[in-house]
Amino acid sequence: MQVQTRVDVFEEIFLVFLGLGTLVGVVVVAYTLYNAYKYRDTGSTDDDDTPTLGELPTGGKGGKKLFLSFGLSAIIVISLVIWTYGMLLYVEDGPGESPGEDAVEIEVTGEGFAWFFEYENGAESVSTMNIPANTPIWIETTGGDVWHTFGIPELKVKSDAIPGEYEQTWFMAEEPGATYEIKCFELCGEGHTQMTGQVNVMEQEEFDQWLEEEAPEEDGGGGDENSSDGENGGNEDSDSETGNETNNDSADNESGGGN
Repeated sequence: MQVQTRVDVFEEIFLVFLGLGTLVGVVVVAYTLYNAYKYRDTGSTDDDDTPTLGELPTGGKGGKKLFLSFGLSAIIVISLVIWTYGMLLYVEDGPGESPGEDAVEIEVTGEGFAWFFEYENGAESVSTMNIPANTPIWIETTGGDVWHTFGIPELKVKSDAIPGEYEQTWFMAEEPGATYEIKCFELCGEGHTQMTGQVNVMEQEEFDQWLEEEAPEEDGGGGDENSSDGENGGNEDSDSETGNETNNDSADNESGGGN
């Protein structure tokens, strides 16, 4: 089963509402025109179905049409509400209950009118988020100074970045090579309008290579320095011991000469 993106979900909701709204509109307008034609003034008063002045409408056949229309409307509205709620839960919770093994997790921090991104392996970037295509991206947003709101309008992503708090959401992009603008949706200060960034969508192999290149290098020099210092210290100790032995030999020789 192919994972739906947030964009797919919102487009599907929009199309369903548009289709049902159009259908209801067509039915209502058609029924109105039908009744307008049926009860038009023809100059004849022999029609028993024509309502008289002051007569209360019964809905036809004891109100069965009225109850039928209300019943169908209730079924449609309730079904639509339940279906929409389920789709919005999918948007909120993501494709799974938690990020899967194939998902990419990124910590997003808004601070000083810029966006800072940190990946799982320690790689970091500023104002540019690189992601693989067709892969769920889970982000955890927070603020470093004031309240910001991280957003990618074209991908239907929006998440508050509040200092001391962490909010998690997800998204996915389908087209490799595409770029999307990052914006701040919370008025955060004088540089609010300049607090933008960019999402770069890469092929999986290209993203893996970039992630590996940007990973911080492991600090392995400490052991060599310590070992070098140890060796130097050992040499110094050896020199000290040699010097002491030489001094002792000289003292013995002088003593022997004096005797």
